[in-house]
Amino acid sequence: MPPPHDICARVQNGFLARLKSIAIPDTNMNLAICNILYQQGFISSVRRGNHRKPDTTFTSTTPLNVATRRLWLELKFRDNQPVLHKMRLVSKSSRRIYMNVDEIVSLCSGRQAKWISSLQPGEIAIFSTDRGVLEARDAIKVNRGGEFLCRVF
Repeated sequence: MPPPHDICARVQNGFLARLKSIAIPDTNMNLAICNILYQQGFISSVRRGNHRKPDTTFTSTTPLNVATRRLWLELKFRDNQPVLHKMRLVSKSSRRIYMNVDEIVSLCSGRQAKWISSLQPGEIAIFSTDRGVLEARDAIKVNRGGEFLCRVF
């Protein structure tokens, strides 16, 4: 599993620099995290492309071009302010944080779980479960715990 610290840094820096779009490496983990950000309304679109620009036509990823493939994210701004304020990594390679369903429910309902503070209104938590990368409320629906990757607000 590739570490999500790179996507957190790239997305947050892109918003701080007020860029229209950014490119991140094309991995399954990054794609899953980007789909959650898109579904929750933090970014405008997710497209595949190469290291220079998004694709206009479909180009499959092969072993010959895998190093140049990127995901292009259209960043969203409202009243010239970024929609995403912070994307903070929670579980790190030096300290992995795993939560079961009861702890995720506590986190979402405004209570502290372990030593992690509760989610505030408008904030989401992203978990890596055995069913893939899920937002906290989706993890509760499928009754799965997992590694707490990052929180976005």
